[in-house]
Amino acid sequence: MFSIISGITGMPGMAGAKRRTRKPFAGASVAILPLLVSLILAGAAVLPVAAQDKSVPALSATDAARATAILKELDSLDDFSGKDYSALYTIVSEKPGEKQNVSQARVYRRDTKDQFVILVMLPEVNKGQGYLREDNNVWFYDPTSRKFSFSSIKENLQNSEAKNADFTQTSLLDDYTIEAIGEGTVGKYPVWILDLKAKNNEVPYERTRLYVRKDRTMLLKQEDFSVSGRLMRTTLMPKYAELAGKLLPAQILIVDEVNKGEKSQITMAEQSVASLPDKVFTKAFLEQVNR
Repeated sequence: MFSIISGITGMPGMAGAKRRTRKPFAGASVAILPLLVSLILAGAAVLPVAAQDKSVPALSATDAARATAILKELDSLDDFSGKDYSALYTIVSEKPGEKQNVSQARVYRRDTKDQFVILVMLPEVNKGQGYLREDNNVWFYDPTSRKFSFSSIKENLQNSEAKNADFTQTSLLDDYTIEAIGEGTVGKYPVWILDLKAKNNEVPYERTRLYVRKDRTMLLKQEDFSVSGRLMRTTLMPKYAELAGKLLPAQILIVDEVNKGEKSQITMAEQSVASLPDKVFTKAFLEQVNR
């Protein structure tokens, strides 16, 4: 999923065999969608996290096949292998007692080689900062010191609720084990509800729950949980756009369930699959754009 699927934050270096990573997103004023968000939250079924029960029953062959097919289709929507992907992400973050924080970043992805670049455009004080995945490492570039340092896919981007992992390509089938599949509704839409458990420590959260439309494969809601089953973050995807025959989130709302009142809205604009120069996915590119 547009890993969103799985926000913009730091990303951890990936070790071992080649694998897909999560792609980026961005946002506008959180106040734009209060009614829709309230409907989604009110309409979504609330189920106990399968992860909390150590005796989770095994999936039937039919349920396992159905859940695997859903994840496979979500993965295909997030896969631009053979093409380059770029977009402008705007993130508006809100925290109680603070002014809205607006961040903006350009995101570039080359899924065939598991490469990505995030170039910060706003706020002005952070302009020119960037993240680069090169080989199995994720680097952060600071234009002030002109130095690179190791970053992580689990870090938050620009003081928002989004993580670097939310802006990269992901493979749900590679990253998670399916623990349960059920049915429910999100707003007026019947959905499949999938409970997943992480296979590795490269994803931001140990457990996640997906709410996927039945009539057309679209992720409407995602809940992320800690190892103990505590709800950490809720992500809503109220708006989609079509690109190269794929439905991609165009707007995302991320709600911090631990620090109440903190949330970020991400809006993706200028989404494109036009080819990018090889130099974009290098340290030299981040250095040059800051000269």
